[in-house]
Amino acid sequence: MKLSKRVETITPSSTLAITAKAKALKAAGHDVIGLGAGEPDFNTPDYIIEAATLSMKEGETKYTPSGGLPTLKEAIIEKFKRDQNLTYIQEEIMVSSGAKHALYTIFQALLDEGDEVIVPAPFWVSYPEQIKLAGGTPVILQTKEENDFKVTKETLANAITPKTKAMIVNSPSNPTGGMYTKEELQAIGEVAAEHDILIVSDEIYEKLIYGDAKHYSIAGLSEDLKARTIIVNGVSKSYSMTGWRIGYAAGDKELIRAMSNLASHSTSNPTTPAQYGAIAAYNSDQAPVEEMRQAFEERLNRAYEQLVQIPGVSCMKPQGAFYLFPNVKEASDAGGFASVDDWAAALLEQEQVAIVPGAGFGAPDNVRLSYATSLSFITDALERIEHFIKRTTS
Repeated sequence: MKLSKRVETITPSSTLAITAKAKALKAAGHDVIGLGAGEPDFNTPDYIIEAATLSMKEGETKYTPSGGLPTLKEAIIEKFKRDQNLTYIQEEIMVSSGAKHALYTIFQALLDEGDEVIVPAPFWVSYPEQIKLAGGTPVILQTKEENDFKVTKETLANAITPKTKAMIVNSPSNPTGGMYTKEELQAIGEVAAEHDILIVSDEIYEKLIYGDAKHYSIAGLSEDLKARTIIVNGVSKSYSMTGWRIGYAAGDKELIRAMSNLASHSTSNPTTPAQYGAIAAYNSDQAPVEEMRQAFEERLNRAYEQLVQIPGVSCMKPQGAFYLFPNVKEASDAGGFASVDDWAAALLEQEQVAIVPGAGFGAPDNVRLSYATSLSFITDALERIEHFIKRTTS
């Protein structure tokens, strides 16, 4: 069968691939510890499950508007006011089948053939692929590890061309866990305004922040930046609702209308009972979110302390999300591996620890480790990694 050129250009998600491989090995009886997952290991809070169940019992099992229930849009609007002092109206909100779908729909609605989108590296694996599927060109902007993988005003300005349509800001970041300060976002915003480009701000990890770090949305820094920013968020990470597939976008109403029209011909609408669960998530008790955040912070501190003691490994300390993104090139080279990808494959085969190679994130010297699992598993996995490095470098 002859496939379309557009799908032949994309690569599978490395994060989903490593998770699937780890699960398959575990199902076959292997003692595999999977650190590849991009989802919390907690169950969805009971009050959210109960709200969705009740909605089904009350007959809420039919189509909704393609852009989401008005009541859910209102809950999202209130969330923006409460958390970020941002004001939106319903026409500026689209509910989607997950934040990934919101991003996909943004690029489909925004890009024409050859339009460029600046993607800072390291990046979430789906950004470049979604841009390519929309006919756009991802322009990978390499950042420096010694600068905590952050875009600067100067590097951004140098990456902009007459074809630049948009740029991506992901704070907290997947995969690095890094965050931009208010001043850093302001500098990025100044460049975006000067060159009249749209900012796609992926804020899906905004509730999972540690230490003294504070989350800022670039849309909240000025009215001009709000007008040129489309925020992408959802309930997946904050409320442990990855399988519910509810995300949303907030921004210019013309773009939102185009996205909703596009969704009406693809997904029709986000799953109805899941939307009622999301309404409960935003309108009810927020204590479970904080409890989960505290658990992740404890894991981060314990895991980071153990990780940086391993020879041949260096790592910035994340401020958000639930990933560590260490540089393991020294250990890989010392072990005689051709690449970090080969190093990670050998780690899975020999020590049965599944991690995601950084090449898929645009950082081939690094690997991504998720601490969205129990402390005992994390400790065991890091001990295995240390044993693997010492054995392969001795």
